[in-house]
Amino acid sequence: MESPRDILRKIRRLELKTRGIIDAALAGQYRSVFKGRGMNFEEVREYQPGDEVRTIDWNVTARYDEPYVKKFTEERELTVMLVVDVSASGLYGSVNLSKRELAAEIACLLAFSAMRNQDRVGLLLFSDKVELVLPPRKGRSHVLRIIREVLFFEPKHRGTAPGIALSYLNHILHRRSVVFLLSDFQAPDFSRELTATSRRHDLVAVPIIDPREDELPDVGRVTLEDAETGLQLEVNTSDASTRLAYRKAVLKREQSRLHQLRKRRIDTISLRTHQDYLPALRSFFRTRERRLLQR
Repeated sequence: MESPRDILRKIRRLELKTRGIIDAALAGQYRSVFKGRGMNFEEVREYQPGDEVRTIDWNVTARYDEPYVKKFTEERELTVMLVVDVSASGLYGSVNLSKRELAAEIACLLAFSAMRNQDRVGLLLFSDKVELVLPPRKGRSHVLRIIREVLFFEPKHRGTAPGIALSYLNHILHRRSVVFLLSDFQAPDFSRELTATSRRHDLVAVPIIDPREDELPDVGRVTLEDAETGLQLEVNTSDASTRLAYRKAVLKREQSRLHQLRKRRIDTISLRTHQDYLPALRSFFRTRERRLLQR
């Protein structure tokens, strides 16, 4: 177990690294993509030439026999919710970072971006149960608490059930929010919960994959253990047909995941533990900026 001093040092290093990335590469992009995602009703006033016809309040218009329109103001404060998978499979890492460590870096970057934009940010950690919820708040100390929990929280359960986490989120989060779901998505079907959340909120999926999960290496007979169930299986990785079958199963799972997300028009940031995540983040922001400009 790491000492409190080591924990603080690790959190501080992560804060400096992600703040540097925000300053150097993502400055302004978060604000331009997510600002003004909602509108607050302010008042009604008499229709003026040039007003948008769709803003006419027909009830008030009928009452006064003159056209009136609804006036809205941009809702500048966002709520950002980080929904992070802390199941046992997230501890796996064949390169420099485990999946959970990469999730912590992304969560840190998003949380500090939200903080700079004066947005509230919250956290939900899940395994096959909801493990921890930090309600959305502002402030650096709150963001640092979020990062500490993502990095060092010890879950009581080992499985993965994003559906349970999303269902719980939909019950506690009443205002439309930006929701980032960070997980390896290796879980039973949760398409119903994906649909419900994507309708209520601006949902962004962040699949995090380790390269060793893509294919089996040719290293002879090995015993593989499922980190979440403890199930062990002896596999002859020198058998070409076994490696091919494994690769096909992985591709099928990835294609199914992409299909489910595209079907619901859920934006996706696909990350791998052995690759720099900055290009994927930049691509995500550029795509959303283009889409906003086309509206």
